[in-house]
Amino acid sequence: MKMIRAFIRPEKEQEVVLALEGAGFPSLTKMPVFGRGKQKGLQVGPVHYDELPKTLIMTVVDDPDVSKVVGLIQDKAKTGFIGDGKVFISPVDAAYTVRTGEAKL
Repeated sequence: MKMIRAFIRPEKEQEVVLALEGAGFPSLTKMPVFGRGKQKGLQVGPVHYDELPKTLIMTVVDDPDVSKVVGLIQDKAKTGFIGDGKVFISPVDAAYTVRTGEAKL
């Protein structure tokens, strides 16, 4: 299993969530976050915005599904401009259901 964390533009959140759901990946967590990447914020005239709003989408998928999910996220979140976001993939060794104690290894 792999955990996919995608930091995307907030205005692209709904497109990404609907695409994942439509492709059979309905389980996810999303939250508003603030941060900056290589561009170190945004300069608009005399005003500098140090941190920009993003949406963090997290999901755990089986190894064979990783490239499909990443492809969907990239396709739906891309605007072609700097600040479109990043996708991070991490291994998941195990997952446990709190209510039942069921383990998925």
